Amino acid sequence: MAIDETGTDHASRQATVETLAAMTHPVRRRLIDLLSAGGPATVGTLADKTGQRVGSISHHLKVLAANGLIEEAPELARDRRESWWRIVKASWRWSVANFEDDPAGEIIARAAEEQTLRSNFDKAKSWYDTRDEYDPAWVEAAIVSTSWLKATPDELTDLNDRMVSLLHDFVAEQAETPDVERESVYLFSYGMPVKP
Repeated sequence: MAIDETGTDHASRQATVETLAAMTHPVRRRLIDLLSAGGPATVGTLADKTGQRVGSISHHLKVLAANGLIEEAPELARDRRESWWRIVKASWRWSVANFEDDPAGEIIARAAEEQTLRSNFDKAKSWYDTRDEYDPAWVEAAIVSTSWLKATPDELTDLNDRMVSLLHDFVAEQAETPDVERESVYLFSYGMPVKP
């Protein structure tokens, strides 16, 4: 199973064990989500949004940066005391198959898959729990799509690549109209062989 943490860069990066451990820690996952959906933020803002201490957030941000998931944004600081961070726009891919010769790596990859599934479920559940607070247009526009299809492993990989490319193109088109007010939307998909 390949998992793609999609950014807006068409280049896909292969996640290492260290990358997986960094991105799937619950606090770091929350920081990635906040920076992905909300854009650059200060350590203080991220601490407020997560309920964590500034020192703890600084530590987690440094771990994420050391693994190429986020980067400092010093040009946004008003003075030397402000520390701004932003997401690195890239796609990260991994599969437990990448770690077959590394038992510890395989355990981490499996845990990362499970944490990602749990995170996706929690986001979907949050939508269902709060959708009455949204304009009816959002309730109508929300996507739930399921399909049964037949494919080879190569065809499924090709389908994923096409979907990721479509997402990249969509984000690039949005960049042409930055003044349009948009809501954060979380999109995820799974494709795997299962028996009905």
